[in-house]
Amino acid sequence: MHRAQTSITDVSIEWPSVQDVFQTMTFQAGYNTSVVLAGTTLLGVAAGIVGAFALLRKRALMGDALSHATLPGIAMAFIVATLFGVAGKSLLILLPGAAITGVLAIVATQFIIRQTRLSEDTAIGVSLSVFFGAGVVLLSYVQNMSSGDQAGLATFIYGQTAAMNVRDVFLMGTIALIAIIAAVALLKEFALVCFDEDFAAVQGWPVTFIDLVMMTLVVLVTVVGLQAVGLILVVAMLIIPPAAARFWTERLGRMTIIAGIIGGASGYIGASASALLPRLPAGSVIVLAAGVVFFLSLTFAPRRGVVANLSRAARLRLKIAQDHMLLEILHKDLQHSEATEGASVSIGSIRKRRSWSLIEATLIAYSLQRRGLLRKSGNAVSLTEEGQDAATRVARTRRLWEQYLVQYADVAPSHVDWSADLVEHVLSPEMVTRLERSLERAKRPAAPVAEGAA
Repeated sequence: MHRAQTSITDVSIEWPSVQDVFQTMTFQAGYNTSVVLAGTTLLGVAAGIVGAFALLRKRALMGDALSHATLPGIAMAFIVATLFGVAGKSLLILLPGAAITGVLAIVATQFIIRQTRLSEDTAIGVSLSVFFGAGVVLLSYVQNMSSGDQAGLATFIYGQTAAMNVRDVFLMGTIALIAIIAAVALLKEFALVCFDEDFAAVQGWPVTFIDLVMMTLVVLVTVVGLQAVGLILVVAMLIIPPAAARFWTERLGRMTIIAGIIGGASGYIGASASALLPRLPAGSVIVLAAGVVFFLSLTFAPRRGVVANLSRAARLRLKIAQDHMLLEILHKDLQHSEATEGASVSIGSIRKRRSWSLIEATLIAYSLQRRGLLRKSGNAVSLTEEGQDAATRVARTRRLWEQYLVQYADVAPSHVDWSADLVEHVLSPEMVTRLERSLERAKRPAAPVAEGAA
């Protein structure tokens, strides 16, 4: 059976072999491919590191305006070069033009913010749309020029690593390396301005100059990333890697390292995919790779991820429920003369008082039983010696906090029960000690300590 004739616009994907994948990803697929792969990886590292400071400085969207504003600069640089008989598609000519209009967009945005009552996001939107619109008009004019070498300029909108030659890659890699070195060298200064601009100014630091250097690095990374990622998506390389890194650490040094690793890995994966699957746009794959890392960080980061937050919330709810059950049993115990022996209490009665379902009450009792704080006999439960101590500590902490609220927060005694219930379960031993000392200094009687309380 013969294969059906395909269209000249066939966009089907021919999957590479395992050997092709191995050779490409180990820099054995040819000199040009290896150079592009290395240059794009270096660009990703630079974007991640520089983007970390832009993110902390709350200048992430400024990069969006900057990237869109480079289009008229690219078109103008090509037009001027063509008029002087110079090859207009050289990056040495196009990138300075892109940088000039990008800086003009930043200046225009800052002028609008400082001279009008418009918000920053509105000013960014105005600059972005006006400059990008001018770029589209100029690009349409360029496409109708008779020079004949304007083909491929539109690739700067979406990016195309296949259009890059070795000289372009070396230029991109060199500028990216300069941006990395400058960002690392000025780490302390950038951190000071990002976290406390007023303090830096009071200490005599040249805040304006440092901020200018920071935005210059953003301009450099944005401009050199145009051909690889495109002006629409290059801002994603400045935002997504540091945003993903933020989930893994709270220290700036580690954040910049992680952001650089994520950015470099994204550039490496995107360039490899572009080499193996030429019909896939490299810029989009680079951003998608960074997006996948961001989603994994958002979900599974050990301290700030969604799973970790849900786990902490579930553990806190369980602890509160356990404390409530211990208090309910202790309250019933104290109503019996055999309190020291641990009177049995029906789970059903506890469930009705707390409005728990049967499953919830059973699971809470089972968790306390596993901790050795509860004995369970049929549908009845009683406190062990350890459970008696734990319940007494919870009751004592509650009474301390209630007295503190009444004495220092002017909370009415009739309303203190609800307020205490919000806090008593999360008070640390150090905080309990401080409460005791505060009450002792005020020479007010503290809550009575039941026998066996720790």
